[in-house]
Amino acid sequence: MSLERTLQQRSSATCELCSSTEKLAVYNLPEAKEPNDKLALYACNICVQQMDDADQIDANHWRCLNDSMWSEHDAVKIMAWRMLNRIKADWTQDLLGIMYLEDDILELAKAAGDGEPEADQLIHRDVNGVVLAHGDSVVLIKDLKVKGSSLIAKQGTAVRNIRLDHENETYIEGKVGPTRIVIITEYVKKI
Repeated sequence: MSLERTLQQRSSATCELCSSTEKLAVYNLPEAKEPNDKLALYACNICVQQMDDADQIDANHWRCLNDSMWSEHDAVKIMAWRMLNRIKADWTQDLLGIMYLEDDILELAKAAGDGEPEADQLIHRDVNGVVLAHGDSVVLIKDLKVKGSSLIAKQGTAVRNIRLDHENETYIEGKVGPTRIVIITEYVKKI
């Protein structure tokens, strides 16, 4: 029986992470030398895209991990643990606190380097020191004049689905009205 057919049967033809039934494919964990059902899972294209590209992560999509982290299949538990560590939101830290992995599975999960941040990795923090992640929502804590335009972003304005600057930990990007602007993190508070 092919790997895809095995995973289809195991997952009842749904994404093993978010339960979607559309655009499903086999996802092999990066460390899998040879494709097998122990180090592979059946996932939708949205999950695959976000697992492969940290800039594409939508934290709300991954709230499904509340259920899938309890899977009996190691590959699903490993990817759930990795994604919870990548998102770095309060709710993900709560889930990590209750998630249980056997020692050997935890070592496999950590093998991709998603656990602790590296020493040179940039960490974006809001005015209160709360860690910001790609896709978070923030609120402006003061009126900000946008350089190069007549726009003034008012205090209390919510900025949703922010993007982090990969070169400077004090900059984030977000949309205020129709305009995408760069905002200094000391002027925002995470919602």
